[in-house]
Amino acid sequence: MNLDYVSTPATAGDNLADILRREFGDRVLHEQHTHTGMPVIWITRDALKDVLGYLKSLTAPFNLLYDLSAVDERLRSDRQGLPPADFTVFYQLLSITRNADVMLKVALTADDLSLPTVTGVFPVANWYEREVWDMFGITFAGHPHLARILMPLTWSGHPLRKDYPARATEFDPYTLTVEGQSVEQEAMRFEPEAWGMERERDGAEFMFLNLGPNHPSAHGAFRLVLQLDGEEIVDCVPDIGYHHRGAEKMAERQSWHSFIPYTDRIDYTGGVMNNLPYVLAVEKLAGIEVPCRVKVIRVMMAEMFRITSHLLFLGTYLQDLGAMSPVFFTFSDRQRGYEVIEGITGFRMHPAWYRIGGVMQDLPQGWEKLMQGFLDWMPARLKEYERAMMENAIVRERTRHVAAFNTAEALEWGVTGPNLRATGCNFDLRKQRPYSGYEQFDFEVPLGHNGDVFDRGQLRIEEMRQSLRIIQQCVDHMPAGDYKADHPLTTPPPRERMLQHIETLITHFLQVSWGPVLKPQESLQMVEATKGINSYYLTSDGNTMSYRTRIRTPSFPHLQQIPAVMRGGFVPDLIAHLGSIDFVMADVDR
Repeated sequence: MNLDYVSTPATAGDNLADILRREFGDRVLHEQHTHTGMPVIWITRDALKDVLGYLKSLTAPFNLLYDLSAVDERLRSDRQGLPPADFTVFYQLLSITRNADVMLKVALTADDLSLPTVTGVFPVANWYEREVWDMFGITFAGHPHLARILMPLTWSGHPLRKDYPARATEFDPYTLTVEGQSVEQEAMRFEPEAWGMERERDGAEFMFLNLGPNHPSAHGAFRLVLQLDGEEIVDCVPDIGYHHRGAEKMAERQSWHSFIPYTDRIDYTGGVMNNLPYVLAVEKLAGIEVPCRVKVIRVMMAEMFRITSHLLFLGTYLQDLGAMSPVFFTFSDRQRGYEVIEGITGFRMHPAWYRIGGVMQDLPQGWEKLMQGFLDWMPARLKEYERAMMENAIVRERTRHVAAFNTAEALEWGVTGPNLRATGCNFDLRKQRPYSGYEQFDFEVPLGHNGDVFDRGQLRIEEMRQSLRIIQQCVDHMPAGDYKADHPLTTPPPRERMLQHIETLITHFLQVSWGPVLKPQESLQMVEATKGINSYYLTSDGNTMSYRTRIRTPSFPHLQQIPAVMRGGFVPDLIAHLGSIDFVMADVDR
């Protein structure tokens, strides 16, 4: 039974739920109505692999496993109409052809926390299942290597369970004896056999080499264990978790407002781009519609951070290829961008400037001149980067047809954003699913052809040009109006109004002391962030803080794909590939 059509997620979802019921009968338990913008369908555990396989095999398939995580339901007070569950595991699938999503949920009881692995259907599920085991203690039968991924191998407990402490003061003071240090170091020893690797071939031993976790080409605290036959990479194992800070756990003890600064630190080069999916998801929960001026301001500043992030990428990308000068030029231009950002927001890298229902303050006097100076400066710089760097014969030799993958392979491994579009796949949420008023802007979506290291670099230069184009439209057509919504659940009202009306004073007091109380519901917002699709999936239980905050970042699956791309390649090509991915470890580990 095929669904060969393209429609909005809501329309596709209604039809899809009915079709799944006809196909799988009573194994489809319940359709949950949420603010996620997609069908949310509860199914039985034994139907999981069948339903996933069915959705992936459709004529217009759901062939990208976008996210997989879990929720500890045991303290959730408002579950009206939902199947009984102590824990829930959810699977979000995305279809490029349909431009639609679907979420499947499976309910589990505390005494039977086990599911079958779906790595045979979606290889990208490997790391996600390991994360669910690590954070919640849910096992996946048949998983090729179910081990901790974010926490140390010696860790005790599963941090995202509700009975696990959320504050450092709830733990005993940390101590590490000499014996304890030896235990921790021994746990880091790499055993090839545990990963299905052989130590030798035809009587010759392989070399096992640690790249990182302290190495400039690792772009952060990232370890990559290489199995080498000379310069050839036979296999490799990415090892993450060195930068894990528990952002999702922190969200359970921060008010809806006070969590905003934490979002800046996820992709720490993305600045307010990190704020955007979070505040949009909260606004869905609160039912807030922001003024047109707010939408345009948000777009303008998000695109500024896209440029500064891509400049950082371009300099380090070329540095990884062996060019020493470009990073100084790109960082100088990035500094110019930060001067504009600082002039408008008051901060540089982490402004935490967006607010629920608006932005922190209105644009300052003279912002147009400041922004226009940057817009006039950058086009010539981008042209110079192309002439001096991307057209350089050595750069082309080192990047053309290196670490290439096609669209089908990219979707199989959950690749999104510039790395997906470098394969020629025209999927950009700003065009396909406009948010924050992007439908009002005229811009192009740059595409690559070969999906190689060169295309991933060249494409980001083109994206910076399009960002400049968007920002110019913001400067030329900035709407008048307020910088925040007139809504009781948004940021505190203006001080002058607070001093005149007792109702406004009470609202101000409650907002500052407690924060807004949001009705029980679930919402999700995806955005085209600097490194790919980023999203926040929020669950409210009718409280002043989130019951569950799921942060899906693009860099996490991008690193998981490395072995599939690099097997049979060479070490210098691996370094080039790492530079072309554009990742930061905070975006991976959260």
